[in-house]
Amino acid sequence: MIQPYLFYSGRCEEAIEFYRKALGAEVLMMMRMKESPDGIPPHIPAGSENKIMHASLQIGGGVLMLSDGMCSGEPKFEGFSLSISPATVAEAERRFAALSEGGKVTMPLDKTFWSPCFGMLTDRFGVNWMVNVVQPA
Repeated sequence: MIQPYLFYSGRCEEAIEFYRKALGAEVLMMMRMKESPDGIPPHIPAGSENKIMHASLQIGGGVLMLSDGMCSGEPKFEGFSLSISPATVAEAERRFAALSEGGKVTMPLDKTFWSPCFGMLTDRFGVNWMVNVVQPA
C-alpha cells in the first residue's frame, strides 16, 4: 500500500480543516511539535511549537498523512496529483467545487471516454487533484 505524505510548510492545520470540510476527512491522529516525546526538533524555527509534526486523515478508503515539515517557506507540490473517485456525478460535483474553492480549476468536470465525470484542479495549497467517477464494469 502507498500512502501519500504531504508537507505543508506551516499551513498543515489549515489544510486539515479544509479537507475535513471539502472531503469529509476524519482526523485519525494529530501531534503538534510540542507534543513530541523527544521535545521540539532542533531544526524547527522558534515559535513553531504548535505546528503539526504529524497527522493522518482518513479520506474515503485511503489515508493521507500530513505535516508542517520544517515550517518554512511555501509548500511545493509538483509532479503528482491525488485522485479521488466519488461514487456518483453529484458527489463528484460537490467534492470538485469544495476542493477548488480558493484554488484553480485546470480541467473542468466533463464526460470522458473512461468516466461519466472527470476533472482536475489545484487546491488553495497547491496540491493537484483529479476527481474521477469510475464507470461500472
